[in-house]
Amino acid sequence: MEFLIIIQVLDSTIRLAVPLLLCSLAGLFSERAGIFDIGLEGKMLAAAFFAAATAAVTGSVWLGLLFGVSASMLFSLLHGLASITFRGNQLISGVAINFLAAGITVLIGQSWFKLGGRTPSLSGDARFNELTLPFADKVSDVPIIGPIYSELLSGHTALAYLSILLVPLSWYVLYRTRFGLRLRAVGENPAAVDTAGISVIKLRYSAIIICGLLCGLAGAYLSTGLAAGFVKDMSAGRGFIALAALIFAKWRPWHILTATLLFGLLEAISNRFQNIDIFGFILPIQLMQALPYVLTVVILAGFVGKAIPPLAGGVPYTKE
Repeated sequence: MEFLIIIQVLDSTIRLAVPLLLCSLAGLFSERAGIFDIGLEGKMLAAAFFAAATAAVTGSVWLGLLFGVSASMLFSLLHGLASITFRGNQLISGVAINFLAAGITVLIGQSWFKLGGRTPSLSGDARFNELTLPFADKVSDVPIIGPIYSELLSGHTALAYLSILLVPLSWYVLYRTRFGLRLRAVGENPAAVDTAGISVIKLRYSAIIICGLLCGLAGAYLSTGLAAGFVKDMSAGRGFIALAALIFAKWRPWHILTATLLFGLLEAISNRFQNIDIFGFILPIQLMQALPYVLTVVILAGFVGKAIPPLAGGVPYTKE
């Protein structure tokens, strides 16, 4: 019985870690190019709304995914316009995007559906359904291996499996391709990149577009995979947790996977166990629910060691 509970908690960990993982990878590309993005939360929230709204109207989760990603990329380009083209303050631009997304999703949701900013509940083809891996049903009765394969590894959505595959892909792009080398270089020394005849603006906009794409996938998963529709502020600070995971991982793809799984585990534990008894002392439910956010504050406060961001991060590039 205890083994099955562990499997269920780990299964929830994977599901809850997916939006954090996608969002952290989005921030990885953006910040490696020297663009700090506090607006991860807003882009994910906008994508969640437009994905759920489109899926509710059309009945197609794939159209919902398309519109969710498009909305996120539009917000990302807005951030790029303010930060790259107009050389504005990147932090202020990101905060503005968060406020814009929080307001516009509720406003449009109320105007379209009259449900207090929510979308109708999604079902059938309007949601990402769970995928069953080959032979999962046949091996489910095998001790230990069966539950791990059929319950833990099988039964996730297509976006969940895609998010895992994006980790080695991101590592390969950043560390084994010419584009990745240039992207990392523009985050460290954009003047040197410019001197070599490579466009700093194009590279940073490329990173911004990739960031928008990945945030869009995170938001779409949130409302059409993890949940069955959009509700007000459903991202619930996940963008900031993803940012904390990115700093915790020191801007490395494989470490991001570990960090987001840790945050997902904390959230899964807080959801599964309302109260935990430690040597006769019962931890209240409020403390359990606050665990992911407490860890976020601890990480951002710098208690996990020194994390050095890209040297040119947050600094608009002006060609001399």
